Amino acid sequence: MASDLELAEERARAAVGRWEVRRLGAVRAEEAAEFARAAGETAPHLVDPDSSPFTVHPMYVVSMLRGAPGAALDEVRPDGMYRDEVPGTDGLDVRLMAGGQEVRWVDEVLVGDEIDVPRALTAVERKGSGDGFLLLTVEKSYRAARGTLVEVTERFIVR
Repeated sequence: MASDLELAEERARAAVGRWEVRRLGAVRAEEAAEFARAAGETAPHLVDPDSSPFTVHPMYVVSMLRGAPGAALDEVRPDGMYRDEVPGTDGLDVRLMAGGQEVRWVDEVLVGDEIDVPRALTAVERKGSGDGFLLLTVEKSYRAARGTLVEVTERFIVR
């Protein structure tokens, strides 16, 4: 019988190149300001939506994984990750860790931008000795009607 790690690898390999689009909704000033405050920012243009000009923190949109009002409880794994965030792992007893992130800013994120996120698993690698672990690479972009705002390459470790 295959281990959960082997099942995750099989599922992930079957998902390579399959694009999906998440609709995250509009960027809201108060939520962007709350993010900036939580990140330790103090500059009024980042933490006060009434400041002129208010600027959305560059990392805010990258932190958006779900639109308002957020995820339902059944969408979250026991380890706190979203069940569908790491391709191939839903329902399996595997440990997940962030394996790195590259962020490329293309354009400024504006309050009111309606964000869509096309994303796809682009690589599955078996690493380490013994059973080792999987290194999964996901490519995604945060887009508004006016074009791409941010491009992201994320890696996840699956053990």
